[in-house]
Amino acid sequence: MVSDIFHEQVAQWFKSTLGEPTEIQKQAWPSIQKKQHTLISAPTGSGKTLAAFLAIIDNMVKEGISGQLREETTVVYVSPLKALSNDIHKNLQDPLQGIKILLAKNKVPPFDIRVALRTGDTTSSQRTAMYKHPPHILVTTPESLYLLLTSVSGRKMLSSINTVIIDESHAVLESKRGSHLALSIERLTHLCKSPITRIGLSATQKPIETVAQFLTGSENCNIINAGHSRKMDLAIEVTASPLEAVLSNEVWSELYQRLETLIRNHQTTLIFVNTRRLAERMAHRLTEMMGSDFITAHHGSMSKEHRLEAEQKLKSGQLKALIATASMELGIDIGTVDLVCQMGSPRSIANFLQRVGRSGHTVHGTPKGRLFPLSRDELVESAALMQAIKYNELDTLEIPDKPLDVLAQQLVAEVANEEYHIKDLYTLVKKAYPYKHLSEKEFDEIVDLLSQGYALRQGRRGAYLFRDLINKRLVARKGARLAAILSGGAIPDNFDMDVILEPSGTFIGSLNEDFALESLPGQIFQLGNNSYRVLRLETGKMRVEDAHGQPPNIPFWLGEAPGRSWELSQAVSRFRIDLAGRLGEIPETGSQGEIHHNSWKQEALDWLENDLKVPASAGDQIIDYLAAGMAALGVMPSHQDIVLERFFDEAGDQHLVIHAPFGSRINRAWGLALRKKFCRRFNFELQAAANEDAIILSLGATHSFPLEEV
Repeated sequence: MVSDIFHEQVAQWFKSTLGEPTEIQKQAWPSIQKKQHTLISAPTGSGKTLAAFLAIIDNMVKEGISGQLREETTVVYVSPLKALSNDIHKNLQDPLQGIKILLAKNKVPPFDIRVALRTGDTTSSQRTAMYKHPPHILVTTPESLYLLLTSVSGRKMLSSINTVIIDESHAVLESKRGSHLALSIERLTHLCKSPITRIGLSATQKPIETVAQFLTGSENCNIINAGHSRKMDLAIEVTASPLEAVLSNEVWSELYQRLETLIRNHQTTLIFVNTRRLAERMAHRLTEMMGSDFITAHHGSMSKEHRLEAEQKLKSGQLKALIATASMELGIDIGTVDLVCQMGSPRSIANFLQRVGRSGHTVHGTPKGRLFPLSRDELVESAALMQAIKYNELDTLEIPDKPLDVLAQQLVAEVANEEYHIKDLYTLVKKAYPYKHLSEKEFDEIVDLLSQGYALRQGRRGAYLFRDLINKRLVARKGARLAAILSGGAIPDNFDMDVILEPSGTFIGSLNEDFALESLPGQIFQLGNNSYRVLRLETGKMRVEDAHGQPPNIPFWLGEAPGRSWELSQAVSRFRIDLAGRLGEIPETGSQGEIHHNSWKQEALDWLENDLKVPASAGDQIIDYLAAGMAALGVMPSHQDIVLERFFDEAGDQHLVIHAPFGSRINRAWGLALRKKFCRRFNFELQAAANEDAIILSLGATHSFPLEEV
């Protein structure tokens, strides 16, 4: 097939390097060659990148041979991560260089197909060179694409685009970044004045029809769906000591020993954690056990130099293990990874599949993943996750509906470059999928805000546009373009402080502002597998020096742990119901709450071990934990049965627990609403908290009346 549709040297390079094409590539190449909008959905490691790029490269090669390859940018590749953009830029060089060598051997006149990277890390000199000599393929991020569309030189470079590739689309669709990107694509289409072929790539997306509509707006899309799952080697890992509500030091020690064994038994191990604090903590402990040359951490608060160095060491085989947050979740090429370990619940089916897919990342490889629950609740959640994967389930993407703050930002950016009739601008915005339900009234209200601004004591602010009510046109006011460029994007500020290493003045990463302000001169902390001593704090900066390996504190970052997805919460509820149905008559508990005799749980144990591949020791803990709660409450809490439990603590304070496994996103909102309702109804304050499986409302001693007095 490759020889039939590609130039001889392009086909020769593919066959000699990769062999036969995958099924997804066979279906995608003809669609892209016909310039059809195409959405490619396939498991990680199935060759999606070349499915999108090789047909485009082949077309450029044919144009170069015939002398028709113009000195202009025709393809823009958008990825959600700067690291992924950098990776794609490098991986494009391999096929281009290989094909170039084959063309030279056949005495074809030389020509260059240029690829350039444009992200927030691109230097000003590199940007200037890019504008003077436009690349044929531009690799960028959603935010950098927005900036290019807002600048004069950037718009000139992008005006010749005919193809847009959006990689890992699921990573941005559920946030305002996705809405921001959708408007940028429509602005790009309007700028080019000619049809643009849109290509989307993702491994985990549901419902796929909605993702296709997001990609193309109102136009038809050819969906090539190879599914999201593949054969995987998955298992739950538990320590010899039983899990509790919080891991003890003893259990942590056993866990680290098991991790060390797994790391030594595999060539390269990728360890995923949910927080940057845990990444630093585990990197410190495993470094003590195995040495700093074999272990390092990787997360978004580290400098790009450290992250790139870690990626290259992992790819070259110098590292035995890399401990990472979601910064390594997407399709970055990190070489051969034998094993992926997930510490704690990933809180999402898609996240777990995506992370495990980083191992065996080849067409014929088998991903291998081990899940380490860090509490009894996470153990139950892990078993439910395995059941959901067995049933081939996936999280449903929830795309924000017409976020108006993003709309206002994009309107200012677009009008800053071109005068618009109001109706034409409204028509352009409506083409973006997140804004298909935007009413004219809502649009007019945003335009009024941007043209009239808002009143302060010092005068009116925020009037970036001039609205001509007679001719119904919009024109940018002075400073509109600068405001759009300086305030662009939908990534929230984290209130971090830069960490500067003295005396070199090197930027080594960032710390949460709260941690930085609580740190005193002389305090030692860890960042990026190294320890540093605080010298002084300045505005937005912390000056440090190398602590030469002295024992450090571990920094913290606020508000970064993910909440459980709705689909995984449904899986937890179903798992509880299925388990309860397989339990016999639960015997009475002992004085400490333990349950004796095992005959009543044998069927459930067999089901866990044989059907869900849960280890016997883990299955025993799950049953004892859930059965004890069921015996005390009289019913297994689930989405069908919500249980309210009241108890008094040792101080005599009353607490109400609502057992509801809906996930923290729902439970926190529900808990806040209940708290406010109680406060208004009874005119006193109470405390509320929530986690993935329950809500707790706490009363002080003054309002904690025994039941018989109520």
